Amino acid sequence: MKILLFEKYTMKLRTFICGLLALAFYSPSYAQDDAMLASVRERFGLYTERAVQEKLYVHVDRPFYLVGETIWFKAYNLSGATHRFLDLSKVAYLEVLDSENNAVVQTKFAMLDGRGNGSTLVPSTLVSGKYKLRCYTNWMKNFSAESYFETSISILNPFVRFDPDKASKEETRYDVQFFPEGGHLVNGIESKVAFRAVGADGKGIKFKGAILNQQNETVREFEPELNGIGYFKLKPEDNGVYKAAITDSKGKRFEYELPKVEPQGYVMEVKDSTSALVKVTVTAKLESEEPVNVYLIAHTRQTNAIFGKKGLGKSQAVFLLERAKLGEGISQITVFNEKLKPVCERLYFKRPEKQLTIDAQVGKSFIGREKVAMNISAAAGQSLPAWSNLSVAVYLDDSIQYQPQHDIHSYLWLTADLKGDVENPAYYFQNVNQDTDRQLDNLMLTHGWRRLKWDKVFGGQLVSFEHLPEYDGHFINARVLNRADGKPAVNKEAFLASLDVPARLYVDMSDKEGRVKFEVRQFTGPKEITLQTNLATDSTYRFEVASPFSKQFSTTPVPSFYFDKTLENQLLTRSINMQTGNAFLPRIYTEKKAVLTDSLPFFGMPDEKYFLDDFTRFPTMEEVLREYVKGILVRRRQKEFHMRMIDKLLPNTYYTTDPMMLLDGIPVFDADKIIEMDPLKVKKIELISSRYFLGPMTFTGIVSFSTYRGDLGGFELDPKVLVMPYEGVQAQREFYAPKYDSNNANSRVADFRNLLHWAPNVTTGKDGKVTVEFYTSDQTGRYQVVIQGITPDGAAGSKTVSFDVKKRTL
Repeated sequence: MKILLFEKYTMKLRTFICGLLALAFYSPSYAQDDAMLASVRERFGLYTERAVQEKLYVHVDRPFYLVGETIWFKAYNLSGATHRFLDLSKVAYLEVLDSENNAVVQTKFAMLDGRGNGSTLVPSTLVSGKYKLRCYTNWMKNFSAESYFETSISILNPFVRFDPDKASKEETRYDVQFFPEGGHLVNGIESKVAFRAVGADGKGIKFKGAILNQQNETVREFEPELNGIGYFKLKPEDNGVYKAAITDSKGKRFEYELPKVEPQGYVMEVKDSTSALVKVTVTAKLESEEPVNVYLIAHTRQTNAIFGKKGLGKSQAVFLLERAKLGEGISQITVFNEKLKPVCERLYFKRPEKQLTIDAQVGKSFIGREKVAMNISAAAGQSLPAWSNLSVAVYLDDSIQYQPQHDIHSYLWLTADLKGDVENPAYYFQNVNQDTDRQLDNLMLTHGWRRLKWDKVFGGQLVSFEHLPEYDGHFINARVLNRADGKPAVNKEAFLASLDVPARLYVDMSDKEGRVKFEVRQFTGPKEITLQTNLATDSTYRFEVASPFSKQFSTTPVPSFYFDKTLENQLLTRSINMQTGNAFLPRIYTEKKAVLTDSLPFFGMPDEKYFLDDFTRFPTMEEVLREYVKGILVRRRQKEFHMRMIDKLLPNTYYTTDPMMLLDGIPVFDADKIIEMDPLKVKKIELISSRYFLGPMTFTGIVSFSTYRGDLGGFELDPKVLVMPYEGVQAQREFYAPKYDSNNANSRVADFRNLLHWAPNVTTGKDGKVTVEFYTSDQTGRYQVVIQGITPDGAAGSKTVSFDVKKRTL
């Protein structure tokens, strides 16, 4: 089963990377390859073939919630290389984490064609504070948690007393970090050193700073340029120890150590030489003076790779990269020594040219319960109409709310490929000039991280991945263990089923670690699952079911929570309005959307089917089977019952082993228990009268018993069967809001919705246009419309507009 799954998903991944291979190796612009350079190119290619990158962006309906409200979200799953929709994973995972990385909300939702949406209720038990909302796929769990989508949201619990000034009373603390270009400070070599200073709220601070040497002498003064970020140049001398002293806007002084100065090593400098060339200068101070080579790899999200080799003449090597051959967005430039160990690395940004331009035309003012028709148009390239997939949120923009962290365009091109939180990322795209180019370059130094791990590229063996992409359905992972000593049970049959209509049965064989994997399809909502081995032969084992949620976390902290006490009246009003809505409009906010599922059981059309109500009822199941069910022979040997299926391919021939017996889809390995059942509780019996192959197993036919309610009809399962609740992929919920026509516009039912509209799947036509309609509520104020979207070729964009709602007069 494991081999089959691996081969299946390897073929899927190969189809996805075929289109990337043309991008992955833009031929290097240097001298003829030597054997080492050719090896570097080959290993990079092998890794790129297997390490397909997914990039998730999640549009949440708003950034602030009260407990009891619903978080609505839309996920865009895109190729990390091209930003085009990637139909690789069919399931995504969304969590809300507190400041200690404890999950307070966890849910799974379905993805199709690179898109998915869902909702989750904010639990009433949460305390007020900032939380981290993150989203990822099973495949993404093979890589760093820094690659997961993350954004912060605020949740406030008005029913639990809290101190809104608590954060302001805490002792002042700043996170101040220093980042030498390339990664190292080397004695006697001048380096560009970037810095970042943020407060407890994650925002950059203003300060004045000085670099002090061992004698406490000031050797350099500095201050941030934007959002606590800037740079200075430093030439370390005499293997000195340096520290930074900063004085904040309140006059408080703090000291921080700079990175250690190394006696030998490499220093890197990257800058635009001309508009067409990027100059990479590598300066080295090595113990040996013998000539050595350095290698360079520059790539943009594992595509547009450029390879180079240079000798360190006079301790320096210069690479000139053709800017046109670098991809748009963030490129990773890495320098290696002769042993292919990375010695310097930094990021470089090339502004993207393609962007989706969205325009939304909506009136400036409306009254309560009035219809709003918003005309949306989308254009890409040279203002050409563009087909695009959009998500639209309309919510009350009161003083409690705040602006979302990022939009889809800045996230895909900037935030997703950087480590940590980027303050106001849209700024770098809205203001294109020399200042923002310089500030962007500083950002590349302070937020750099390796999405690609070089030890996996040059590790000597093809990289393997623990987590397969969930291309067809959700994976339930478990281990089969010996009950006596807890050791893994090897090569044991494992069966997973749930009380479901139609019947679903999943099987696997345990590997050397006792692990089993079940790929479940159309597995929605809360279930009660059963796990068991073949109890007729293996009854001494137990199961441990693994959580499908990731156990690795990013290093980005959750910001401190601040709440302005002057807004308490607004908070009280919003809380009352929410409770009013929940009390008087219980069906208005959401309604279940029907989930289409296959009406046949996993074995398809049966060879024989018997509805027992069509026959004269017998008092025992033995009589029912003997008298009515032609395809089964019931035998009793040594005081035990057995069933033998007639082979439909060989008439008058019976199989010599029991068939797979199912009761409401649950395997039963003891025919005596089936015979003991009350036949009046069984609605139908279905037969598969030939060998049936399911995964790694073969059954000598199937006999399936179904009760009227699908609840086992009082049948007691073997105590060795593990029965446990399990949450499947969430059932699709559809946002629903009232429509006020002439008949119900004057309804006396209060409507204080602050989220007027949520549309996760809005599609523009070939002309790039679409109209979105909704109704206002009785809640007056300014409302904000946030639109996010992307085209099939990866052009992303967003738009924010606002309008006012005034009180309706009768």
